[in-house]
Amino acid sequence: MYSFLVSKRVETVQTENFSFSGVKRRESEQKRAMDVSLLPTIPQFFAGRDIFITGGSGFMGKALIEKILYACPSVGNIYILLRPKKNRGVAERLALLKQESVFERMRRDKPEQLDKLVAVAGDVAVLEMGISEEDVRAMENVSIVFHVAASVRFDDPLKDAILMNARGTREVCRFAEKLENLKVMMHVSTSYCNPDWHDIEEKIYPPYADWEKAIKIAETYDTELLDIFAPKYTSFQPNTYTFTKSLAEQIINDFKEKLPVIIFRPSIVISSVSEPMPGWIDNFNGPVGLLVGCGLGINRTLYSNPDNVADYTPVDIAIRAMISAVWKRGTQEPLDLLPIYNCSTSDKRPQTFNDVVNLGKELSPQWPFDHTLWAPGGSVTNWKMYNYIKVILLHVLPAIIIDMALKLSGKKPFILKLQRRIYQANQALAYFVLNVWTFQNKNLYSLNEGLQDCDLKAFQFDYEINTDVKNYFSMAILGTRRYLMHEKDEDLPMARAKFNRMVLLDKVVKTIVYSALTYFLVVRLDIIPLLVRLTNKNMAQYMN
Repeated sequence: MYSFLVSKRVETVQTENFSFSGVKRRESEQKRAMDVSLLPTIPQFFAGRDIFITGGSGFMGKALIEKILYACPSVGNIYILLRPKKNRGVAERLALLKQESVFERMRRDKPEQLDKLVAVAGDVAVLEMGISEEDVRAMENVSIVFHVAASVRFDDPLKDAILMNARGTREVCRFAEKLENLKVMMHVSTSYCNPDWHDIEEKIYPPYADWEKAIKIAETYDTELLDIFAPKYTSFQPNTYTFTKSLAEQIINDFKEKLPVIIFRPSIVISSVSEPMPGWIDNFNGPVGLLVGCGLGINRTLYSNPDNVADYTPVDIAIRAMISAVWKRGTQEPLDLLPIYNCSTSDKRPQTFNDVVNLGKELSPQWPFDHTLWAPGGSVTNWKMYNYIKVILLHVLPAIIIDMALKLSGKKPFILKLQRRIYQANQALAYFVLNVWTFQNKNLYSLNEGLQDCDLKAFQFDYEINTDVKNYFSMAILGTRRYLMHEKDEDLPMARAKFNRMVLLDKVVKTIVYSALTYFLVVRLDIIPLLVRLTNKNMAQYMN
């Protein structure tokens, strides 16, 4: 009886404590909601602020610039670090950048905003980013820094990757230290910078090497010598990209007590859902490249686990989250905090590689490419030898035949070279498409919960995540036609007619091949009587 009363007392106390904690939690949430309502909105926070962006001419950089200019109209100047290249100065490069498709709605609705873009000559891979003293003085009022620049090549020499991705990050931090009005610095990392951990939390992981020593080694020794001991030095990571991006995170961690920093880790970033326009993209990375290869009829096999999730994030989702994270860091979080965001959203709508390939086949008749070379097809396999055989039979041999035909017609052959690049890319990605990672993203989704009501329409991103996948990839293929292949919508009827001819040709060729194979086996090898004799012999042995 005593034990019963004690247990009931404990239960009562627990219930009272639970209720009390629930009340306190609700009061805390209400207080936080009231506190947030007193904060500036995101456009108000960015109003009058000068921004410095590295990697502004890249995929995410362009989308970031466009969104800030469009959604935060009172923002100050946006300084973009650009390298002079191909006999073009930074002023000419900036002029060409403004004409790109990503700024289409800006040129239409708010063309004056583009005047806020200012080119800064420099290079992240060199000391002090190669920025002149004059430009440094011009940027003295910068209060937000986005470090987006990085070499994403998997096959970069170790020396080049360290100087670009690691030392470059250090140089950006040193520049940020000089800014008296600095409010936030965001470092864009990658979800895969700790690839030997398969449950990735939003935290800093143990270093693979000392970043200061790594930079010193890269500055001291030549490329060939570094490449000799690179596998051992990088702890046998899959490539120099993941290794140097992990070093960059260590640098940011060491600067967290000096700078108001953020680490933002996107997964594979691909076509937009809606902004700046549905399906916008400017590269063939990730599932989009797979869709294009299948749509053109040149990709017939993919070396991957067909049941693995293709972890991708639409670019406008990533950009909205980046801007929200900067606002939160600049208005609510203490100086010595290091917020980390895993921008991976595949947990909300998991699509396997097999799903992506099948979607490509299903959508190809609706949005075929003008230069389709064969009817779409192919499959995903994780059997290495089987994939290699398919590459030889379905990629290499047809490429040789098509290239011969192109050469005889006076055109430049290119299919075999293209197939070689596809094969090399698939091999480089093998580690990532054969393994599985889980990305914890509690911090990421908390960004939506902290937004004010007036910011939801422009900066909320979770509703975009749950978009219809089929419609999303449909717009991704159409966007690829428009912005990557530069094909016109009015040419779609002709493309569909060509596509139907290719499907018919594919059926005819398959019928001929299968018929020839059947004839060879049945007539020439007389295989049916042989099978009958073998079957009878086995049956007789079984009966005896």
